[in-house]
Amino acid sequence: QVPVAHCFGPPGHYKRKFCTVCRKSLESPAFRCEVCELHVHTDCILFACSDCRQCHQDGHLDHDIYHHHWREGNLSSSARCEFCKKTCGSSEVLSGMRCEWCGILAHAACYVIVTPECTFGRLRNMILPPSCVQLFSRNFSKLHCFRISENLQTESDEDDDVDGSTQGSTKDIQISTDSSKQTLKIFDGNDAVKRNQFRLISVPRIAKNEEVVEAALRAYYINDDQQEYELQTFTQQLLLSDDVINRNDAAEDSNLGSVFRESVPEAWIIRAKPKDEEVIRIYPAWLKVGMAYVSLRVNKDSTVQTVIKEVLPLLGRQTEGLQNFKLVEVLMGSKQVQRMVLDSQELILNRLKDIRKTSIRQMNQTRFYIVENSKSIVQVNLFVGGLPPQLSPEEYTNILKEELAIKTNVVSVSHVYQAQGAVVLQISCFSEAERIYMLVKDTVVNDKPLNAVVIPAVMASKIPQNCCPLLVFVNPKSGGLKGRDLLYSFRKLLNPHQVFELTNGGPLPGFHTFSKVPSFRVLVCGGDGTVGWVLGALEEIRHKLVCSEPSVAILPLGTGNDLGRVLRWGAGYSGEDPYSILVSVDEADDVLMDRWTILLDAEEPAEGAENGIAEPEPPKIVQMNNYCGLGIDAELSLDFHHAREEEPGKFNSRFHNKGVYVKVGLQKISHTRNLHKDIKLQVDQHEVELPSIEGLIFINIPSWGSGADLWGSESDNRFEKPRIDDGLLEVVGVTGVVHMGQVQGGFRSGIRIAQGSYFRVTLLKPIPVQVDGEPWIQAPGQIIISAAGPKV
Repeated sequence: QVPVAHCFGPPGHYKRKFCTVCRKSLESPAFRCEVCELHVHTDCILFACSDCRQCHQDGHLDHDIYHHHWREGNLSSSARCEFCKKTCGSSEVLSGMRCEWCGILAHAACYVIVTPECTFGRLRNMILPPSCVQLFSRNFSKLHCFRISENLQTESDEDDDVDGSTQGSTKDIQISTDSSKQTLKIFDGNDAVKRNQFRLISVPRIAKNEEVVEAALRAYYINDDQQEYELQTFTQQLLLSDDVINRNDAAEDSNLGSVFRESVPEAWIIRAKPKDEEVIRIYPAWLKVGMAYVSLRVNKDSTVQTVIKEVLPLLGRQTEGLQNFKLVEVLMGSKQVQRMVLDSQELILNRLKDIRKTSIRQMNQTRFYIVENSKSIVQVNLFVGGLPPQLSPEEYTNILKEELAIKTNVVSVSHVYQAQGAVVLQISCFSEAERIYMLVKDTVVNDKPLNAVVIPAVMASKIPQNCCPLLVFVNPKSGGLKGRDLLYSFRKLLNPHQVFELTNGGPLPGFHTFSKVPSFRVLVCGGDGTVGWVLGALEEIRHKLVCSEPSVAILPLGTGNDLGRVLRWGAGYSGEDPYSILVSVDEADDVLMDRWTILLDAEEPAEGAENGIAEPEPPKIVQMNNYCGLGIDAELSLDFHHAREEEPGKFNSRFHNKGVYVKVGLQKISHTRNLHKDIKLQVDQHEVELPSIEGLIFINIPSWGSGADLWGSESDNRFEKPRIDDGLLEVVGVTGVVHMGQVQGGFRSGIRIAQGSYFRVTLLKPIPVQVDGEPWIQAPGQIIISAAGPKV
């Protein structure tokens, strides 16, 4: 396996989970990887290895066959083994294995028998295969690559490493209150000394030398033979010089048996005993030769060049020249994988000695890879949004030159989205890409902050024939903050590159990433407003997509969720298993739905203009999917909206939100308004006389105000039976809050007024208006409602 760093979010509390390193349960705050199932204590994070899922190609890689990615433990106690069909999970200990891609479960003893090739399981047709995604990510953290918002991130890595060492030690301190035991500080090399990072061990006062060495190695999770290591006392001298006194020849040690004298030094350092020759492993990961590694004996004279010379025949590549290969030292730390090309004349034993001197743990996480020399092409794609709309590519380039001082020899604008004020930059230098990314976050153009998203390149030609990847948009602000958990679940179940958070640049980065994909589907997790936002973006960018009409599924997270109800996705998400949601998306049927364009043209100038001479507001165009209300219905919506803006923290449950609606409504019971006197309605060029009403509602779907049927079910020979794809809108009136309450309760329906495909409403005075739950006060003037482009 090629090492892939983990992507740790902020520390949190995870119930009934176990640490992958020390295998104990996670009682204190712990980390979990946002991309795979790894859970680890804060003080064990240093010992976790880079064995995360491979979700994209990073320039060196080109795998078409995927093997299972096994992760041990944290399975439910009802989990069953694929092979022997017996229970393999446990809530008491870390047990059982699970493939991170296809979800297949097995015992630790059985998983070796499972065929190694992974087919991605039940969701294979929805997963974006990692071999089709390319991302050059060298200078970017994993959080940037997977667009995981960092607003929750804690201090920098170094800080949490430091408190890791002290926190971790407290657990062990409590054991050693026993007077026959002794607590020692153990460092694993010069690096640990510099950072003052130690681990504590508790040993009997009369322990033998070997026992102490064994305990020290165990504290650092090192399984090597203890004969190869020794402990040295930690003295100030060590800090001043790297030349450490070797206690190997001290005669007293060999016969005394105990490390301790009367005055015991408190701190010790683990050192590797020097050797004249060693066996090292060389990994040919990127060469595709069908073996995991080759073992090679090296001595004092072995250089990098002689190692390459000896390895090539063992890999069957003896005919090729040495100059075509290099030896790369790879440190597989949990948070980042560091690669370093070794100089061909370097002595291998000296290199090993230096690493062990720095840190024994680091040596344990270091591998040597043999790699073919290849000209690597660097290409980072950066989506930059928040720019002024409707400019030419040259004008965008000039703004970026001014604001971000971009170097045009390595940065080019590859795509321009004028209507949205966004561009995609192609950057051929890692440090320049990183500089621009960091700078964009603090840049404001025309009082609008810019935003940057690192996006992968999807190689559409490699997508399998029957694969129709799912593009997932999640609005983490919708629905009582369930969005955060869903983001995490969908990243785990699918490829994280197909999951987009809408607060990070909106829907456009997602559609751009999928623009070359021949066939894909969309899942929107959010309220009706979020669905409208995504459909609006799709409408604007449709002509740039190879798959111009992707089907859209909904996971309702909002308060009303009328569209979700009509399309049978339910009244609202209440914690169902995300896996079963994806299965139902896969099995769902396509239906067509009308969308409508509303043109709002105010005749009166906006208030507060200087000198009394003012420009009227420019016409505004909005898209509508569900319904548009004028009058009382919009007024309640507006009051609710204001209440939510004042105290957003309180609006985190549907039940509370509905309670506020009721309260707002009760305050308006006595209001009498003569809406029919303040507006005129024309349907398909004919004037329509309005009855005495307080609210006028245009409905496209048979669900309004959280599931009420406003049109009613009884048949009527004046009108056709409403459908969501008939190209007609229904117009209904309500007489007030009481009438609306009766409709919500299912006792009455609204007053049927008209049905048609083109409407003109004339407002004679300012009136509250709402479209799909977004309310505002509309100045007097014209409102024209007509069918939008193609149905969705």
